[in-house]
Amino acid sequence: QVRLTESGGGLVQAGDSLRLSCTTSGLVFPFYHMGWFRQAPGNEREFVAQISSTDGTQYYADSAKGRFTISRDDTKWVVYLQMNSLKPDDTAVYYCTAQVRGSSNYTHWGQGTQVTVSS
Repeated sequence: QVRLTESGGGLVQAGDSLRLSCTTSGLVFPFYHMGWFRQAPGNEREFVAQISSTDGTQYYADSAKGRFTISRDDTKWVVYLQMNSLKPDDTAVYYCTAQVRGSSNYTHWGQGTQVTVSS
């Protein structure tokens, strides 16, 4: 059974940093592109960042560029999202997701971790 488990969320002030982690089990992690999405109340789920399983190439939403960094540890099967200079608009539930190589869809999702940024 595939399981993605996010952690590291919390309540912070604007300008602070957080690092989210996503531990995985039940999948062959090195063969999966890993991503982060987020969903704020009343909004649709939106893409935040992705990291390739083949060469580590990173992709970011415009809102994340320059502030967020996605990384992966293929020895621990964990993906991270370092978030700096947080803004109230970053408040959302953050979801970890996995996409197997060759697929165009994210097939596995975590339960999410809440990030709240106060002004």
